[in-house]
Amino acid sequence: MAQERERGITIQSAAVTFDWKGYRVNLIDTPGHVDFTLEVERCLRVLDGAVAVFDASAGVEAQTLTVWRQADKHKIPRICFLNKMDKTGASFNYAVESIREKLKAKPLLLQLPIGEAKTFKGVVDVISKEKLLWNPSSGDGKDFERKPLSEMSDPKLLKETTEARNALIEQVADLDDEFADLVLGEFSENFDLLPAEKLQTAIHRVTLAQTAVPVLCGSALKNKGVQPLLDAITMYLPSPEERNYEFLQWYKGDLCALAFKVLHDKQRGPLVFMRIYSGMIKPQLAIHNINGNCTERISRLLLPFADQHVEIPSLTAGNIALTVGLKHTATGDTIVSSKSSALAAARRAEREGEKKHRQNSEAERLLLAGVEIPEPVFFCTIEPPSVSKQPDLDHALKCLQREDPSLKVRLDPDSGQTILCGMGELHIEIIHDRIKREYGLETYLGPLQVAYRETILNSVRATDTLDRTLGDKRHLVTVELEAKPIETSSVTPVIEYADSVSEDILKASQEAIENGIHSACLQGPLLGSPIQDVAITLHSLKIHPGTSSTMISACVSRCVQKALKKADKQVLEPLMNLEVTVTRDYLSPVLADLAQRRGNIQEIQTRQDNRVVIGFVPLAEIMGYSTVLRTLTSGSATFALELSNYQAMSPHDQSTLLSRSGLT
Repeated sequence: MAQERERGITIQSAAVTFDWKGYRVNLIDTPGHVDFTLEVERCLRVLDGAVAVFDASAGVEAQTLTVWRQADKHKIPRICFLNKMDKTGASFNYAVESIREKLKAKPLLLQLPIGEAKTFKGVVDVISKEKLLWNPSSGDGKDFERKPLSEMSDPKLLKETTEARNALIEQVADLDDEFADLVLGEFSENFDLLPAEKLQTAIHRVTLAQTAVPVLCGSALKNKGVQPLLDAITMYLPSPEERNYEFLQWYKGDLCALAFKVLHDKQRGPLVFMRIYSGMIKPQLAIHNINGNCTERISRLLLPFADQHVEIPSLTAGNIALTVGLKHTATGDTIVSSKSSALAAARRAEREGEKKHRQNSEAERLLLAGVEIPEPVFFCTIEPPSVSKQPDLDHALKCLQREDPSLKVRLDPDSGQTILCGMGELHIEIIHDRIKREYGLETYLGPLQVAYRETILNSVRATDTLDRTLGDKRHLVTVELEAKPIETSSVTPVIEYADSVSEDILKASQEAIENGIHSACLQGPLLGSPIQDVAITLHSLKIHPGTSSTMISACVSRCVQKALKKADKQVLEPLMNLEVTVTRDYLSPVLADLAQRRGNIQEIQTRQDNRVVIGFVPLAEIMGYSTVLRTLTSGSATFALELSNYQAMSPHDQSTLLSRSGLT
């Protein structure tokens, strides 16, 4: 994307397929910025293994932790690559130590750098005791030589490497019993005689078991260290056969794939990226989408080579395909060959006695876990240049939402304006920019606003009656219900029914009742923000025969609003985890500024010459922080933000907010 080239960051994941030494590699490059966490989450779903890239001068950063936790959640084996070894301040030992300390992982050093920062020339392969030196005059890093280390030319380096190799062998032997037996049996006297292949297969097993992570280093800008990294990917990360997916056994080789990304192409329409778990895909194939419960046809099948797409006749399991022609498939949908194939798989799953553990519906077990979409924290209004352009804007937003489910679009019922809800300032800025570039629309963004939530502090009862005659029909509903705060955090209201409410009424009207409750909780009495952490108990409901379900919903909804209005109300604001990396000289102005922003500092860590300030700060106070921080520190500091949770505002801050919004 143009924005990625300008900003030098990854925004959308790109998929690339390439071959390396007889292996087919499907690579997905994911963003690292916190505003695009969802993009990472989506891709981790479909990976077999991952390479975590670190800046050798910074080690583990705030964002590294987030991504690492996501990979843990999906149980993905990984390799660490310490990049930017030629950058000033790069330190191999510091970065390895931070992986050990902060990620609580066991690093296996497979390489040692030759020189650091300006003097970085190449790496030593610890397993084979060879040095790899890159030719400084070759710009693209293709040119390098591999030489065994000798006592004559590199006595010091050879000694370091032998020590590192012995330490590596001991580390792996601790984690892998099969390897330990081999080491203690044949090679206990002399580790040097242990063949490289034996050590490599043991490292492969340990990586798959996720008990340790291999660490390599290099500099991607000059392509130094990239070839050995590719060798390590093929050697230590799992092939699709080595990953065990529970759901595959039910498909018995039938097609099963996950759509993990949708892109819109001007000429070809929506392009859907799919990971194939079993079976195969061909052009002109009819497929069934379990989530959308619809059948579509793939018109063409492409293989992604960066920004060129190569058309292919078929693709088998373990690959990533780009399909053209699917109009209704969205991110996170499960694709199978037909409805009957899905039902057959469901029956197999049932026969296996799955019933004993889980009593959920058949379809749910077959769905590959989609992606949990985080709630947006920022919103702002977006206006087209003229009313006639509104349909074009709606179309652009609809396309962008299919590509990026973390972008939410809603209409403000009072003003009729379109509201964009996103994950952060950068996220909304990029969306605005893309509407302009890709859809040719100059739109206007209103000021950024914070997505507050509301809750209540005490329990209240309310009753309401709705009596209307439309035509010759009388609609009459009487409701009595109670709203009370609950301890557990829940974005949607918890709905309970008192014993006095009869089963028959519930059978007939439960859906209407719940719709009414949900719609009332979308707009709270204070700011019109969503209500959370509330339980609604229905005590009685009297319905005149022939009353329509819309009337029931309307009455319940009005009654819930009445109850919420009567209660003691509380505004909740999003609290962000903030991590600021700043040099020592600028630490005090940064701390003073955070204190004014109602910040709460947890700790200050030391990272080489820098200080890392870790704490919480309300989102409302951190708007436009990047510009302020740049001014305060002459551009030397960086910061990372991430939603921590929603927290009650103090009475003073709450009344200030309400008077500012003109609501008191």
